[in-house]
Amino acid sequence: MQLQPTDKIIINGELSEIGAAIANQYQKGDAIVATNSSGLLVIPGSEIRLVEDCVNKAHYAFEQLAHADSVAIRKFFALFASRLEDDQVFELIKRANDLDVESAAQRGRSTTRLQLDQSMRKSMIDALHIWRDFDLEDSIDASIEHHGWKVEAHRAPLGIVAFVFEGRPNVFADATGVLTSGNVCIFRIGSDAYETAEAIMKNAVLPSLVEAGLPIGCVTLLPSKSHSSAWALFSHPKIDLAVARGSGSSVSLLGEIAQQQGTPVSLHGTGGAWMIISQTSTHDYLRNVITNSLDRKVCNTLNTIVFVKEYAKSNIAHAVTAISDAAKARSARCVIHFHESITEFFDVESLIPNTEFRPIAIDDLYKEWEWENEPEVSLICVDNISEALGLFNSQSPFFVLSVVSDNADDVEYCWRNSNAPFFCNGFTRWVDGQYALLKPELGLSNWQQGRTLARGGILSGDSMYTVRYRATQVDSSIKR
Repeated sequence: MQLQPTDKIIINGELSEIGAAIANQYQKGDAIVATNSSGLLVIPGSEIRLVEDCVNKAHYAFEQLAHADSVAIRKFFALFASRLEDDQVFELIKRANDLDVESAAQRGRSTTRLQLDQSMRKSMIDALHIWRDFDLEDSIDASIEHHGWKVEAHRAPLGIVAFVFEGRPNVFADATGVLTSGNVCIFRIGSDAYETAEAIMKNAVLPSLVEAGLPIGCVTLLPSKSHSSAWALFSHPKIDLAVARGSGSSVSLLGEIAQQQGTPVSLHGTGGAWMIISQTSTHDYLRNVITNSLDRKVCNTLNTIVFVKEYAKSNIAHAVTAISDAAKARSARCVIHFHESITEFFDVESLIPNTEFRPIAIDDLYKEWEWENEPEVSLICVDNISEALGLFNSQSPFFVLSVVSDNADDVEYCWRNSNAPFFCNGFTRWVDGQYALLKPELGLSNWQQGRTLARGGILSGDSMYTVRYRATQVDSSIKR
């Protein structure tokens, strides 16, 4: 069947013409997805068939995993970790990663999270050891006793978890944790890190699954670098949870596609932590928490600082020094985006080494600065703590909020009234599953939608479950 430009499709409840571009692109066996953000998308039939094959293998593995004991699952994590510890195995993976990093750099792509160095290697091994030692037994969440009968709430696995993520090799160690709760996973990774992913699968993941006696479909790498393969994966009806990590626009699009299919999503595409600075006399503490929130650019990096006017003069000076120190530690300069309210308390024309000041409008405070090596932070000054919190609740991504103040009432006020799933009184980079909770994270759950629902904001391998209820009756006379 060949589509015509005048053929119509329903978009947002209205009939719309397909148009010449989509009609010419479409081939028999392809699929068309309608989205609000990107319009019509064509998914090639070849990608649909590729995803279908991977999903079928994962579905079979999920059924088989239900019969596996905890010893086999623990063994997989131990073997995976030992292979990463093996210098010969790691060298094979590192060679592939070096090629990925070189290719990405030549194309002007960010390599900050792509490079598999010794620190990331250790983090991956540590994560796998956490899963190896995790309590894998069937968990009873609750038991309610009644006269003559009882009800138990049992955790049960979801099924197939699909991941689309940016070039971060450590995601493999984090996300294979879904096996701890009886789930299986399918990865789709972009071109920046594909060779690294293939090397990890070939040299560490698959041999470990086989040696542990687990189905190889428990962990699957989608053999495609195309965006349309991610669309096909997230639109497959047998996916039980879709997790997307990456840039804000691509993550939103993937979430839209999955939600059209009725698949639950966990989206991780925008970030940038906020800090409110009120009454504080411990300026060493202030400088330290700012500098330590800017050691590298990830989603929990400090992005915006809001100063309360009454205490602004000295606090702004110390904050600028701290930002400059963070840049100096990277042998780089820093970029400070300042709202005009700052100029009442600080001279932005003053000569500060390695520091560039750029004006910013209040309506642009929502922007997350995606810096590679030069820290970027936005600064603004407001009249009081209430106004500061109002800015966070209206302009931020509802992610991390740090309130630095000697006034306990200020901190408590912000805790009770902020729309932030992650709240603190110090550095912002603590927001991480492995660092904070000793549970390697798959992502920071659903914070793109604001407050998290029911479960904690850190999505981890053991937190992907549903609940089954089992009633046991001993008295046959019970009735309602």
